[in-house]
Amino acid sequence: MKTVRIVSAAMLLALSSTALAQQAEQCPTLPADSGLHWDQQTQSDFIVCKASTSDGRTVLNMMLTARDPDMAFNRSLRAEKGSFGGESMHWYKLDMGGRDLPGLESRRITVVKLDKNRFAQIWIDAADTAELGNLQNLTQTLSLNSSALAGAR
Repeated sequence: MKTVRIVSAAMLLALSSTALAQQAEQCPTLPADSGLHWDQQTQSDFIVCKASTSDGRTVLNMMLTARDPDMAFNRSLRAEKGSFGGESMHWYKLDMGGRDLPGLESRRITVVKLDKNRFAQIWIDAADTAELGNLQNLTQTLSLNSSALAGAR
């Protein structure tokens, strides 16, 4: 009986390690010199990737989903042009109901339709406008692997 438990525990550990390795591959690969690392949360119909700095500050967030986030952005809040996953897009300033809150100048959001039933909602929470530009440039270099939305159906 003890041997069965040990073998069962070893199999569960192997399966969970495989599952964790598969999950890690779903967020785009960050450049080694970016100083960022992904924290990933996988649900049945979406994947959330949060890129954090070495001091734990989350600066880049991405939700990959098979459902259209159906977010309407006000054209007057349109900011910089960019691209993600081979698709052109615009970054938008955040709308805080007309309130001018500190730090808004270095925050952006966008939604990119990648394919039929494949969407990326991306938002940046940079410390300043220089970091915002760096994160926007980094986002353009990220590429999704083909299994990125395998669990998001």
